[in-house]
Amino acid sequence: MKMRRLLPLLAAGLALACSPGSQAGTTSAAQGQQGETPAAPARHPVSDLEVIDLSVMTGEARRTFKVEVAATQPDQARGLMFRTELGADEGMLFPSHEPMVRSFWMKNTPLSLDIIFIGPDRRIINIAANTVPYSLDSVVSDGPAIAVLELKGGRAAELGIAPGDKAEW
Repeated sequence: MKMRRLLPLLAAGLALACSPGSQAGTTSAAQGQQGETPAAPARHPVSDLEVIDLSVMTGEARRTFKVEVAATQPDQARGLMFRTELGADEGMLFPSHEPMVRSFWMKNTPLSLDIIFIGPDRRIINIAANTVPYSLDSVVSDGPAIAVLELKGGRAAELGIAPGDKAEW
């Protein structure tokens, strides 16, 4: 007899639990913001590296780029080697765990690049503009850098990007 009385209660509880906006069923918009898994980061179709926004402040102008993040040592060693295309507002960021003098070369890189060295204050230290494709010559930062940004060769000058400008990512 008790079971017959409990069945309607259990059915009502189950229906309530599965209704939109309830705690146990589908989450409401407010709950979804807290409980949903964040969207996967954007990935580059060629390198499969994470793509983030990076801006450089040049005076009053903000120059924004979509950059691939070469976060691991193997990704940094590969960099933009063998790549034959790089969009005007695309690039690659090479972050460091600690500030250090950074050195790059153009081995196996068919594109001319602007290699931009960024200091611990996120200000540009120096720029190696229009590097020579396939060159084995070292391009070195003028001081400790926390990151290096590579853009299409000549792009920094086109946009007025210069030492002292601030990078944000």
